Amino acid sequence: MPSAREALLDSAHSALSALPWTAVRMVDVAAAAGVSRQTLYNEFGSKGGLARALIRRAADRYLAGAEEALGAHRAGVTGPAELARWTVAAARADVLVKALLTGVWADRLPAPGALPAAGPGVPLPTPTELLALVRDRAVAELERGPAPREPGELRLACEIALRLALSYALVPADAADQCAEPDSCRPITPMMTREIDTSLRAETTSSRKIIP
Repeated sequence: MPSAREALLDSAHSALSALPWTAVRMVDVAAAAGVSRQTLYNEFGSKGGLARALIRRAADRYLAGAEEALGAHRAGVTGPAELARWTVAAARADVLVKALLTGVWADRLPAPGALPAAGPGVPLPTPTELLALVRDRAVAELERGPAPREPGELRLACEIALRLALSYALVPADAADQCAEPDSCRPITPMMTREIDTSLRAETTSSRKIIP
């Protein structure tokens, strides 16, 4: 059974999927979670605090899901493509993940810049910070495989994978609903692998570097 905090975050996320954040009411979030409004305020302090926790959880779940996807493919050559697949799927399944990755916050979402500070040491990540974090975690995970690439090449492959994934997240294909769940995005993995390998060859053989 989820804790009161998780139940409240789930309730807030469900409300956000149906309403713009400005129309989400704390009393309704508490009622849907089966707790009192006072419990909600005790847990998060304010609506801004709830929004910050909701965004923080979206970032944490994206990172955890990326590590899980990579762990399952550590022994193969499709690791960076799996990172791309997970990123596309996660961005399409959760508008908060998409906003965190792209920095594009629609009017219906809570704006991070308007939220109260959560205390020292726990700022919400910028898109650049989040991408660097997931890239570095991916490199660390894939380096533990039985036949890892050179660290510099692996880092570049993960960087390319993430940039390709962001292009798909920002401009979805016609059948965007096919990637509503992570597993349904698996058909893009072979294509991503080819694209990453092509870009990697171009980057490592050209005198004009694509990525700094």
